[in-house]
Amino acid sequence: MVRILFIMCIAISLLISHAVNARTLTFGVVPQQSAKKMAKSWQPLFDYIENYTGLNIDFQTAKDIPTFEANLANGEYDIAYMNPFHFVVFNSSVGYQALAKQKDKRLQGIIVVHKDSAIHSLSELNGTELVFPAPAAFAASIVTIAKLKNENIAFTPRFVKSHDSVYLNVEKRFFLAGGGIHRTLGSFPAKQSLKVLWESPRYTPHAIATHPRLTEDERQSIINALISISSDASSTNILKNLGMNGFVEADDSHWDDVRKLGISSLSQPLNQPHS
Repeated sequence: MVRILFIMCIAISLLISHAVNARTLTFGVVPQQSAKKMAKSWQPLFDYIENYTGLNIDFQTAKDIPTFEANLANGEYDIAYMNPFHFVVFNSSVGYQALAKQKDKRLQGIIVVHKDSAIHSLSELNGTELVFPAPAAFAASIVTIAKLKNENIAFTPRFVKSHDSVYLNVEKRFFLAGGGIHRTLGSFPAKQSLKVLWESPRYTPHAIATHPRLTEDERQSIINALISISSDASSTNILKNLGMNGFVEADDSHWDDVRKLGISSLSQPLNQPHS
């Protein structure tokens, strides 16, 4: 009996030791929506990664996209889900390395108007105020703003904290139009009140990338977990909650289409004229 109790104590001690010593990695997610909504969507994925790898994953985001950018610049996230433009910038400046991207997905910027709007072409936005998530939001701001500039449409940009804020402002008719992407529009509660006026060409989607301080073993275990979700029948709701259909392994070169746009720093989208 004493021997059995001794063995049980050893086993419990080992379990406690593993829990205490398990490495905790911060996973930052670009704030496209409210923190509460994002936590609800992303936490099941983090729980899956934890169970698969034995690592502890700490969900983090930021109050707005500029703060998220500052956190990336400071290397505060061990892992991060970032837009294509952010990846190109912070791959170069901080050394974030591509790990994964969404399977069978290309990112497309959109410009939305109210469903009852009389506006049917981009030219009708000339001389108006338009709303965007943040200056460095890739598809929703950079790509859409570039299109308007190329069409010689004069406008005043107003930046808000998230994609949902853009859609809410257009839905409430505070602005005639705004920039976004299909995935976040699809999860907006009042999406039926909006319609898509314009769609951009398609680009490599958001990156899941890791800070250089992660070991190759950690990177490999995380990518194995992400890939396994697609073939795990019990994890269908994880991907459904994220509006995704799976993940594939990614390489830094996959974002060369974004690099060809010639935008190499966060300051450029802020400094570009809009008329």
